[in-house]
Amino acid sequence: MFRLWARTFKNNRMLQDTCIGDDSSDTRTHKVFRALDEVCVQFDLGRPLWLDKTVADFKRHSKTRFTQDNFIESIEFDYLEIQVIEED
Repeated sequence: MFRLWARTFKNNRMLQDTCIGDDSSDTRTHKVFRALDEVCVQFDLGRPLWLDKTVADFKRHSKTRFTQDNFIESIEFDYLEIQVIEED
């Protein structure tokens, strides 16, 4: 089971969170992108851009933050954080 935890923060306070599970036999990358798409639907967000720093943090820690720089439209929070909490 693959699970990704997503949270939004403003002023160091968590505003909302969700956990997305995926039982498919797809690659880890496909699971992450699908889970992030589901998070964006649940939180009513545009899809964030993966910048070099975002990719490097995610590869290193299985966790990253998307700030205003990663979004095209304005966001109501300081950052969206995603973290892989369980892998197959």
